[in-house]
Amino acid sequence: MTIRRRIAFWAGCALAVLLAACSTPATRVVLLPQADGRPSAVVVRTKGGEQTLDKPYQRATAAAGATGAPAVDAADPLQVRRDNATLFDLMPPGPQRYTVYFDAGGTVLTEASQREVQEMLAAAAARPGADIVVTGHTDTVGSGPQNDQLSRRRAEELRQLLIQRGFPAQRIEAAGRGERELAVPTADEVDEPRNRRVTIEVR
Repeated sequence: MTIRRRIAFWAGCALAVLLAACSTPATRVVLLPQADGRPSAVVVRTKGGEQTLDKPYQRATAAAGATGAPAVDAADPLQVRRDNATLFDLMPPGPQRYTVYFDAGGTVLTEASQREVQEMLAAAAARPGADIVVTGHTDTVGSGPQNDQLSRRRAEELRQLLIQRGFPAQRIEAAGRGERELAVPTADEVDEPRNRRVTIEVR
């Protein structure tokens, strides 16, 4: 069988993998690190078995016609980038994340967060094909159902602002998490400004 030289990128929610053929008739898979440092993994399967890569720059090599599982070693990060510089240049930019904060009990942004929203809108405008995820949160003041509704309202207001600026509604997802994902853990009925927030991810 003829093994052609081929290089391709595969990206998922949790991981990024570089597939590359080497000069010998074999295929290599190198696990790339996530930009935000989150762990990732990929299973490499051949007819002879499988290997799991779960550390950045682990490499699995499957030789043409081999009967065993892929061989695993560590790739040199600098060498991977040198050998595939063009492909790294073509990779889409990583997600951009913003957090804006609200006055107590409502959907009015703090003054500093109003400026942050303008920066977020400019960043989103520079990526017109991007998907945007808006997630609302509250502090622990009030009941759980009330905070669920409030967090959803906060997220929806940001979503509507994006739509008014021309972003396609179908590309903007809004959700409310109430007080379930506190940025600063507190007891119940604690007025904590850092928990009254909306996170926006432009990806």
